[in-house]
Amino acid sequence: MSVEISRVLAQMRVVQNQIRGESPLDETQGAVGFGDLLKQSIDSVNGLQQDASQLKTDFQTGARDVDLSEVMLATQKADVAFQAMTEVRNKLVEAYKDIMNMPL
Repeated sequence: MSVEISRVLAQMRVVQNQIRGESPLDETQGAVGFGDLLKQSIDSVNGLQQDASQLKTDFQTGARDVDLSEVMLATQKADVAFQAMTEVRNKLVEAYKDIMNMPL
């Protein structure tokens, strides 16, 4: 998860440098588009949530040998990942509003 957040932050820095007029990173260095990066991050958070949900179900039904600690860890990982994604979303919305309110 931290890798995805680092990628999003790196992409935000590139955009910030472009806005300032500084030279952006070379696009041929394997840079991933912001939209793709955001989609990968959302998919990763979704995967964590689905894994946690499956572990909960398996624990409740006894389908697999699942420890309560394993269920709690997976649930907390999914919760922290979702909170981080929500904060990134909030920052993006805030940045969008700031850009839209800029005078021409």
